[in-house]
Amino acid sequence: MSRILLFALTNIAVLVVASVAMRIFGLEQLLAERGIGSSGMLFLFAVLGMGGSFVSLLLSKSMAKWSTGAQVLGEPRNSTEAWLLQTVSHQAQAAGIGMPEVAIFPSPSPNAFATGANKDSALVAVSSGLLQNMSREEVEAVLGHEISHVANGDMITLTLIQGVLNTFVLFLSRIAGFLVDSFLRRGESDERGGMGYFLTSMLFQVLFGILASIVVMWFSRRREFRADSGGARLAGRENMIRALQRLKSVSEAPALPREMAAFGISGGGGFARLFMTHPPLDERIEALRRGES
Repeated sequence: MSRILLFALTNIAVLVVASVAMRIFGLEQLLAERGIGSSGMLFLFAVLGMGGSFVSLLLSKSMAKWSTGAQVLGEPRNSTEAWLLQTVSHQAQAAGIGMPEVAIFPSPSPNAFATGANKDSALVAVSSGLLQNMSREEVEAVLGHEISHVANGDMITLTLIQGVLNTFVLFLSRIAGFLVDSFLRRGESDERGGMGYFLTSMLFQVLFGILASIVVMWFSRRREFRADSGGARLAGRENMIRALQRLKSVSEAPALPREMAAFGISGGGGFARLFMTHPPLDERIEALRRGES
């Protein structure tokens, strides 16, 4: 659905790999044998959870380029690329961030995304359809929206939120796995936990990971209003409104690969609201008209 979904899925994958590694190397069993209880396990899972989240953050630019086929611009080959680089440079200076990498990815539909591990090493990418179907004023507003995401530190905040959620996903899934395994064993004592414990905890880990994504999606929706406001400051409120209206007119066509939708400006609306990465465009337009951030 979006870059946020890609980020969340990467986190789940990292946690699953970490859990399998813990099982193979007997780390949980070793802690139990040494009398390290729930507080020690919670600390371990905090390290793994935050680590998984930051691994996802560090991989975000590479994953975004790979999944969209984005080509980073070097020396401009034409006037459009020169204007694009100049506009991003001016907006980055106005927002107080370092010059991001600028890329174009092939897609007939208008869209854009921004990602990166920090404000001074970000990536801003636009679709070929955005450049072909929008006026320069509208493209400038879209770029302002993405630059605002970077300046607001949205990916860092998301990483911290996801790291905390990862910690509790790992911890609570182990508790659920232990309770289910104890019930199945009907009182038989085995502090190490059997295969039933491992499989059940893995199942709950995925389930809790999906539930945690609801919080991530909520943050994703809230940040869009702030980025719209930032885009309005950098490129003009009316230009931002017109850009969103143009996106609304083509929102039926997917502009990004499914796993990249939350990175983009328009997002998707085919899912229940709890799992939407972006608010409806009508709500965003109305918020801009009311002057809300």
